[in-house]
Amino acid sequence: MRALAANLLLLSLVMLSCKPKAPAGEENNQQANSDSTELIESLDSFSAKGLTEVIDTIVKPEIPDDPMAWVDLVHMDPTVIIDMRYATTNNFVEEKIYECGRCYLRKGVADGVLKVHHELQKKGMSLKFFDCFRPRPFQQKLWDKVPDPRYVTNPAKGSMHNRGAAVDVTIVDANGNELDMGTGFDYFGPEAWHTYTELSDEILANRQLLKSSMEVAGFRSIRTEWWHYSYAKMKGFGLSDYLWDCENYESKN
Repeated sequence: MRALAANLLLLSLVMLSCKPKAPAGEENNQQANSDSTELIESLDSFSAKGLTEVIDTIVKPEIPDDPMAWVDLVHMDPTVIIDMRYATTNNFVEEKIYECGRCYLRKGVADGVLKVHHELQKKGMSLKFFDCFRPRPFQQKLWDKVPDPRYVTNPAKGSMHNRGAAVDVTIVDANGNELDMGTGFDYFGPEAWHTYTELSDEILANRQLLKSSMEVAGFRSIRTEWWHYSYAKMKGFGLSDYLWDCENYESKN
């Protein structure tokens, strides 16, 4: 209700500013004064604190306490960097899979990954997200392209991504540049494996920084992908076909 009142107030301001200019005359001057008085009275009906609270309600969506609830990571922390590759053609299937890029996770998983993000920020770095929750119907599209369980989980089983409990991430520096991890995201070859060591000391250090940072927060890696981490602290995440809304979505990033 308060958000509706704020929107109506903003609409009144716009309508007043866009009102056609009438010919000069005493009657029109009186009407203009009346409109101005009504607008001032409307503004006075909101205290400074009340208006701030209304704006906060609009800009800062309520975040649920339930660790199993779905949350949009950007709404929890607008400083995270999102590069949802499957919402573009810049991915291994070379086609757009998601209608729009949104990083949805279970609340408990989001809390965990934000701990990593905030610790890296203390060092002048941050996390960048390539994929988060992946609706189960899209898992089939990936499997159709690469039916190899080393890289894509069989949709009949479902992946941690399909449960909102996994992320594909890298680290960026203060300027938003990705640290060199030796291969790009979704590179399917031994060079992307954690066990592959024929890399420079810098690359190995970067991978270790990501791995150790994620593990401290309760995430675990898989052998074949340096970017993939699943949240190990919580159980009971079910497979989901949930599809996020794109039409009415306004990015906070």
